[in-house]
Amino acid sequence: MADNHDQHPEGRQPRTALLIVDVQPTFCEAGALAVEGGNDVAAKVAELLAGEHGYDLVVTTQDWHIDPGDHFSDEPDFVDTWPPHGEAGTAEAELHPALDPVTDRIDARVRKGMHAAAYSGFEGVDGDGRTLNDLLSSAGVHEVDVVGIAFDHCVRATAMDAAANGYATTVIEGLSASVAPETEAAARTQLADAGIEVITSR
Repeated sequence: MADNHDQHPEGRQPRTALLIVDVQPTFCEAGALAVEGGNDVAAKVAELLAGEHGYDLVVTTQDWHIDPGDHFSDEPDFVDTWPPHGEAGTAEAELHPALDPVTDRIDARVRKGMHAAAYSGFEGVDGDGRTLNDLLSSAGVHEVDVVGIAFDHCVRATAMDAAANGYATTVIEGLSASVAPETEAAARTQLADAGIEVITSR
């Protein structure tokens, strides 16, 4: 991966990043597409950010659907089609309220899925149109930890793309939640085959 010498605001070169995937009310208990344990993940991620976490760059991703076509369905199969969720401009699509006290610890925010299905954070852009890969590479990041919701869908997809883009990639399962045991097992196999380590905690 090409090294980029853009400087971090504190004058040091970032090397490690935390990617917080879709920690939004829409994917938590009482949300439109609720994942059991979502609120707990949000609280734990907030606790991590509040401490001396050691990451040089922290990036969040959000589902931010405007008109995602057949990604939404009134009769979803929960594989390729889903009930409406993460609708742009709604409270459910914002970052989880548990993260409100630590938003100053977030360096960048990427939104994805505006007009098509998007599972990986690498399919999104920030407010200036920069992709997640743009943000990481310009910051000189070489290693990423991926956390969030859901382990077996968007966390998996983001981690897979991170590895494909040349980043040493780890998923922290203790800061993630899965939709179902079957898809979680399949995700673990895919991650292992891609050389991505899955750990309980740092």
